[in-house]
Amino acid sequence: MNRPFPEQLADCVARVERTLDALLPKLADSLVAEPMRYAAMNGGKRLRAFLVLESATLFDVNPAQALRAAAAIEAVHAYSLVHDDLPCMDDDELRRGKPTVHVKWDEAAGVLVGDALQAFAFEVLADPATSDNAAIRCKLVATLAAAAGGQGMVLGQAQDIAAETSARGLTLAEITELQANKTGALIRWSAEAGAILAGQDTGVLGRYANAIGLAFQIQDDVLDVEGDPAAAGKRLQKDAEAGKATFVSLLGLDAAKMRANILVEEACEILSPYGSRGDALRQVARFIVARKM
Repeated sequence: MNRPFPEQLADCVARVERTLDALLPKLADSLVAEPMRYAAMNGGKRLRAFLVLESATLFDVNPAQALRAAAAIEAVHAYSLVHDDLPCMDDDELRRGKPTVHVKWDEAAGVLVGDALQAFAFEVLADPATSDNAAIRCKLVATLAAAAGGQGMVLGQAQDIAAETSARGLTLAEITELQANKTGALIRWSAEAGAILAGQDTGVLGRYANAIGLAFQIQDDVLDVEGDPAAAGKRLQKDAEAGKATFVSLLGLDAAKMRANILVEEACEILSPYGSRGDALRQVARFIVARKM
């Protein structure tokens, strides 16, 4: 019998944070070790890591190897948040209820720590401990580079910044593309990582990830309207204040919620080839639209 999802997620958090603690540079090792640890170990839901671990479970991947891939994606995610918080980007002072890196240290530290976390992720994936198959390690590195770079997350961030100064608001299709890059690309890599580690086809997991990635962003837009800043640990309603188009502003609150729920059901159905082995991934999908932060 499957354990309740909160227990599974808590177990994932504990295991991934132990792995990060073991892999990240120690405090005495370098000038950037402390802020790197601060950024990477600053809580979070670890949903991307959970997707890595559960997709790996589908293919009976060595758990120690899956944990290394999970730590890598969490390092990339942490880097993206550190840079996203910088004054030249979103200029946020809080992240998960704590001062952002550039506030606790300075702006240069924010840039350098983000750079270091990104490099750290690829160092972890390239190590033979992640897989004894060099081709698999290369594919993990290449696909994460694509997901995180100028055709993925970075492109999405650039599209988001450009939208702030656009004379017209984005259309629904444009927002969907933007978010597929900015948020969805790393979620897709996370869901596909288990198949890559096992040398298996990623098609089913990729389609699943596309659905939950879009649902995730729609729910983020819903929470930006309805959420509790204290629970979120960050400032809300920034997009509305800036006049930016969102899924909620274009669809309306109720229709946005409905669209997210439809995507979740689609994601669960996509997993049908895995039968009950895909139940944990189905629970992730449902959690995405039920979460309050």
